[in-house]
Amino acid sequence: MPSAAKRKKATRAKVSAHRARMRAQGMRLLQIWVPDTRSPEFAKEARRQMRALAQSSHEKEDQAFVDSISWFWDNK
Repeated sequence: MPSAAKRKKATRAKVSAHRARMRAQGMRLLQIWVPDTRSPEFAKEARRQMRALAQSSHEKEDQAFVDSISWFWDNK
């Protein structure tokens, strides 16, 4: 059985080769951090924002705007 160091080196070589192939196809690597939608804090903040929106005097206009820009997803 290969040692952990050899497996790590093999994995690193595979990743490097994959990235080289992607670059050869004109792609570039982009890594970003995004909110963890699975976290309880995310759910709590989303609920807070939705309550604030529902209580806003601009709720109808805000929802109309969201609806107007959401047609793309509705037509898929």
